[in-house]
Amino acid sequence: MSEETPICSAKGCRAAALWVLAWNNPKIHTPERRKTWLACEEHREHLSQFLGVRGFLKDVVLLSEWEPSEAS
Repeated sequence: MSEETPICSAKGCRAAALWVLAWNNPKIHTPERRKTWLACEEHREHLSQFLGVRGFLKDVVLLSEWEPSEAS
């Protein structure tokens, strides 16, 4: 893994990221704003659930297919 390889956002994980979890906290972000976490296959579900129970999760996309918007 090179230094340019995106890594998983899960605490302590150093695995290569395969997924982008786009989220938004409606209390502090405008509706179109998207923050992102990266996830490896092992942590995708856990991070998705963490964001989902808070109502923050907006989309889960393969990193290879992710197209960031200007609002990100």
